[in-house]
Amino acid sequence: MEYIDYQLKEKDWKLFRQKLPEWQEAYMEKLVEEYKIILNSDERASVKYWELEKKVRKDRRNSGVLACDIRRSRFELLLLQMIHDGVITSEDLADFSAELQERIKFIL
Repeated sequence: MEYIDYQLKEKDWKLFRQKLPEWQEAYMEKLVEEYKIILNSDERASVKYWELEKKVRKDRRNSGVLACDIRRSRFELLLLQMIHDGVITSEDLADFSAELQERIKFIL
């Protein structure tokens, strides 16, 4: 696989802005399910509370919850961060341009 010099295409940018809320919502739904497991455990209430608080504090910094600094110049970095954080997979990029998909695969 060789290096691909990718220039952000308007189609990719618009698609990203369309998909970002969907990706975040799906990821937060996954987190809510994880929170339910904590809350439904057989632990004491205080243990569940502090475990949940710790997890929420960690999760709120994740790109699937808080995608910050959404600019064209950081587009590629945010995609990579979302893949790294488990918010999306490379397969979620199937609708994007072939050049972008190749570039992301090359970097990963």
